[in-house]
Amino acid sequence: MKMDAVTTTSSRKGKLRNGKAPRLGRADRSALGRWFWEIDLVLLALVTVLIGIGLIAVAAASPAAGVRYSDGAVQFPPLYYFYRQCIWLAIGVPVMFVVSMLPKDLARRLCLIGAAVFVVALMLTPFIGHQVNGARRWLGVGGLQIQPSEFLKPLYVVAMAWLLSLKQHDRTLPVVPLSFLATGFIAACLMKQPDFGQTVIFLLMWTALLTLSGAPLKGLAALAGLGVAAVVAAYLFYPVATLRINNFLFQSGDTYQVDSARRTLMHGGLFGTGPGAGTMKFKLPEPHTDYIFSVIGEEFGLIACLAIALIYVAILVRVFVKLLDEEDTFILLAGAGLATQFGAQAIINMAVNVQLAPSKGMTLPFISYGGSSMVALSMGFGLLLAFTRRNPYLSRSPYVVTWNQSR
Repeated sequence: MKMDAVTTTSSRKGKLRNGKAPRLGRADRSALGRWFWEIDLVLLALVTVLIGIGLIAVAAASPAAGVRYSDGAVQFPPLYYFYRQCIWLAIGVPVMFVVSMLPKDLARRLCLIGAAVFVVALMLTPFIGHQVNGARRWLGVGGLQIQPSEFLKPLYVVAMAWLLSLKQHDRTLPVVPLSFLATGFIAACLMKQPDFGQTVIFLLMWTALLTLSGAPLKGLAALAGLGVAAVVAAYLFYPVATLRINNFLFQSGDTYQVDSARRTLMHGGLFGTGPGAGTMKFKLPEPHTDYIFSVIGEEFGLIACLAIALIYVAILVRVFVKLLDEEDTFILLAGAGLATQFGAQAIINMAVNVQLAPSKGMTLPFISYGGSSMVALSMGFGLLLAFTRRNPYLSRSPYVVTWNQSR
């Protein structure tokens, strides 16, 4: 009798007067309905908050960027970069939602194809790329400039997760050497541009994936030693790394950027000067991209900066807690790798702004202005949402699952 009562009550709740299931109700078995109940709504809410904060921050930094990049021939209006950021969000947000709806197997296949395409694009960038400030990191496609390394990061994570997960099926496969060769090739292409910051991100992602895949401690220790040797070699033989490390450790050469960022960050105190009232931001070289965290500190205060850092921490904690009971090795590696990429990029950007790391030209995820960065981050977070989707009925009792399936 109790089961009949539950069935009758649930049937009444699950249908409208016209006999149709309510949109986004638990009885809605459409693609959108399944997505809504399977997606991690907490992660979705947190990234939505970041996007909103980013719009406010870009609006605050846009006047300073407009003044800096205006000249006698071109004058940018105060909110020029804010309007452009709205355009990029209009592209990026739908991309994130569409990617988050993909079945996991299809998402993996598309990522493998996409990784191959963007590795080729990365190879071509140092030779035919658009040069800015002495670096070739962008390819021109029509009237647009895209940065292949930004799009490659999430695709690389998924591709490496798939490769390393093959070890579970066949222990004889040389997946670790293959991943080392692939990562080394990508790092060489990035150093050729040069792009030292992105090289560090790729190496961090590879190390995290190796660790999670169960690499032996001896191998990880050897990798750590190799990493130290690589940093020393980069310092001795790679001029870009030499300049960045010298500026950071010995305050030699031009430290104007990081010094200006720290002064701007501290100028607002705990509560900031107020929206639009910042003055130090006009001295920043990249107020809307690399140093937007300092602009937030000046106009909204150090408490706002701390709140933003906590949002990033909450996203990472949420992802790793979701993955604790994951049994699929590929999903575990892909989700953890994507979270590592997201978190590492945020940490590096904030560390540069407070002079805890050398300048690397790294954007703050979903807050900094950027076209390639925004669309690529949206794609990457969409993949993260896709790989952390869970069927809400799996945790219920067998009777309820059977009843729902029988409908």
